[in-house]
Amino acid sequence: MAAAIALAQRGIGRTGTNPSVGCIIVNQNRIIGRGWTQDGGRPHAEAMALGAASALMQDADVYVTLEPCAHVSERGPSCAQILASAKPARVLIACSDPDPRTAGAGETILVAAGIKVETGLLAEQASDGLAGYFSRTVRARPYVTIKLATSLDGAIALPDGRSRWITSDGARAHTHLERARCDAILVGAGTLRADNPSLDVRIAGLEVYSPRRIMLGSGDAPAGWEVIRHPDEIGALGCNNLLVEGGAQTAAAFIRAGLADRIIFYRAPILIGGGKACLGDIGLSDLADAHGRWRLRDSRMFGMDRMEVYTAI
Repeated sequence: MAAAIALAQRGIGRTGTNPSVGCIIVNQNRIIGRGWTQDGGRPHAEAMALGAASALMQDADVYVTLEPCAHVSERGPSCAQILASAKPARVLIACSDPDPRTAGAGETILVAAGIKVETGLLAEQASDGLAGYFSRTVRARPYVTIKLATSLDGAIALPDGRSRWITSDGARAHTHLERARCDAILVGAGTLRADNPSLDVRIAGLEVYSPRRIMLGSGDAPAGWEVIRHPDEIGALGCNNLLVEGGAQTAAAFIRAGLADRIIFYRAPILIGGGKACLGDIGLSDLADAHGRWRLRDSRMFGMDRMEVYTAI
């Protein structure tokens, strides 16, 4: 299942509104098929893995990170049905699918075909990669990541607004990987007009995965940009993962509205003093209310810069 979860990571930000799923098929301790959701959402992971496994499915175990879909669409048959027809010995599922068209129905189809089904294997690890899909399906909005690149004293720019560059090449390259894993990227109108950021992915081979560009605020945006006027409107974007890159007031607005699910801090070992703060007012009235809201999920170094990832509790 851990290998299937790793495969699922390949599709994040590339599958449209579909979940990015990983699938591994094993027979007699040998991997005979593997797959992950392809760009645009098709083929699904199970179909890709089954195509490789061919006629070797008898006595096989299928490991899949999300309950196989149970609904037939114009783009192809349901994964539950094609697995039922293949008749493996077992299907091991990490996470159940909250989509009402599938929720429980995928497992029911498999059991009815005489296939043993087990659920919950490495569910927490698998759900991390499915967070965007779960958020859009259950909460009708994308999973929101806020990115902040700061000095040790929490500044994102000099007092005059200059901010290039606070962090190193390694940290900035990781930011581009994060962009490639998101469907859309958002900045405030002030940041757009002041900096005219391209917000594309500038890593060789990944340029095609540059996300949709969104401006938060009023007024016209350049060609190729979309506009929303308030964080509450992100549900209308119809995507799984949204990256918020700037500025301080925009990041604060999402936190204040309770719409921040994940924060990535890139912290450079520099002091600016008197610079522009990384966050505006988040509506905090009592220091006690600041505690117990965030959990550290990852920490690593990029050269001299430290990255920390926090998720909302």
